[in-house]
Amino acid sequence: MNALFSIANPLPKILLTPFDGPTRRRCINGFQLNPAEVDRFNVLLARIGGRALDTDQLASAGRELSRPGPAEAAPPCIRQRLRWIAAVEQMLADRQWQPANDAVDTASAIVDYARSRDDLIPDWLPQVGRMDDAIVVETAWPQLSAEVDDYLDYVRVRGEQARQRDRSVDGYAFSRTDWEEVRHEQAVLAQYEKRIRESSFLPGTSPLFRVH
Repeated sequence: MNALFSIANPLPKILLTPFDGPTRRRCINGFQLNPAEVDRFNVLLARIGGRALDTDQLASAGRELSRPGPAEAAPPCIRQRLRWIAAVEQMLADRQWQPANDAVDTASAIVDYARSRDDLIPDWLPQVGRMDDAIVVETAWPQLSAEVDDYLDYVRVRGEQARQRDRSVDGYAFSRTDWEEVRHEQAVLAQYEKRIRESSFLPGTSPLFRVH
């Protein structure tokens, strides 16, 4: 698994469990959540395999992430997931990569939402303006992480193959099938080298030398 995908910075736990507090929160950093927009957001979450969130959960998560610090800086958990979105966008834009069919629609939904100006939380909101984008990619990640991981490995292998041939990556034709063949060859070589390291060319038992 690519280090980019390690969950070192989880999103607030309140997003996983319904809010059970004494008040009904609707405000994030001074921004009032619109119930109709929350409903529309939940339609998208359902489409990509997630569960509905209520305004309490969203507002409480926003409050938890709005900590003292640089006014414009997003928390680490949001920044990490924005990097995931960037990787998904790069994958979709790469004409040489053929994504698995079951990943295309989900990946497109993530990118379309992240690019949209008509989203649940305005991007200009300090610290948590991209929290909704982070929730969307987090929801879809179980369906996409393996595909994006494969794509990033493909990018690495394509770069290696292009350099070996003294070619620029942009002008080097290299398909998903090519990547799969190279990875198979590398796996076979790795298994062979492992057997060599773990075995000896000498027979299992050697006679003792005696000096007379």
